[in-house]
Amino acid sequence: MTNILEIKDLYARVPEKEILKGLNLTIKTGEVHVIMGPNGTGKSTLASIIMGKRSYEVTKGDIVLDGKSILPLEVDERARAGLFLAYQNPEEVNGVTNSDFVRQAMKACTGKDINLFSFIRKYEKACADLKMPEDLAHRYLNEGFSGGEKKRNEILQMKMLEPKFAILDEIDSGLDVDALRIVGENVYNMVGENLGVLLITHYERLLDYIKPDFVHIMINGKIVMTGKNELIEKIDKYGYDWVKDELGLEIDTEEEIRTHAILGSCAHAGRE
Repeated sequence: MTNILEIKDLYARVPEKEILKGLNLTIKTGEVHVIMGPNGTGKSTLASIIMGKRSYEVTKGDIVLDGKSILPLEVDERARAGLFLAYQNPEEVNGVTNSDFVRQAMKACTGKDINLFSFIRKYEKACADLKMPEDLAHRYLNEGFSGGEKKRNEILQMKMLEPKFAILDEIDSGLDVDALRIVGENVYNMVGENLGVLLITHYERLLDYIKPDFVHIMINGKIVMTGKNELIEKIDKYGYDWVKDELGLEIDTEEEIRTHAILGSCAHAGRE
């Protein structure tokens, strides 16, 4: 079965300003969609709104998962429906071990008890895939982790939760060359009939490992151009000035509103 996530004519704001201004996007499982664009054009806002961050007000449009609007749903309900959002800056939580966090998240999302033996076997396999330390399960969530370890830990949780759609917001920031390859290969190997990916990035180097099906350029709160690898090459060579010139746009690079929050027990709901 193909799952479909549709964003329809979406407008959203915070009290200070309107950020999304009529954004349309359709993602199917088995597809990788990349969103690129200048800073402050609403990319992280889009990720947070998909997951249900309530500091943003949706004023028009809809977000539909498999034919049903998810706008009325809370963050944990969206996670149970199959959405996952990786943090830009993963939170450190003292007193909660990585394995306990993931097992409880799996239980919350599925509504079922998680067999301990099966959980351990799956967790150890994910750790090995991501080349994480052997003592990871017993360490407190992200506490004392390097930036690269935090990002790999996000992908480990994604592997364990097995969402229908993963929204990955700048998972490549702060990664060295080896960690970038490990994260990229693990994400790309998960893409298939049960997983679609929305990847927000500034760095073309990640796309050496996660091959996109569609590349979208987002400017001024909406997607203004869609293509494939040729867009990546032009952005790498010319930046975004050529888009402005070609479409006659004035690019508003005012910084997005940055806020911090942990959202829901079984969701990875993002922060700006």
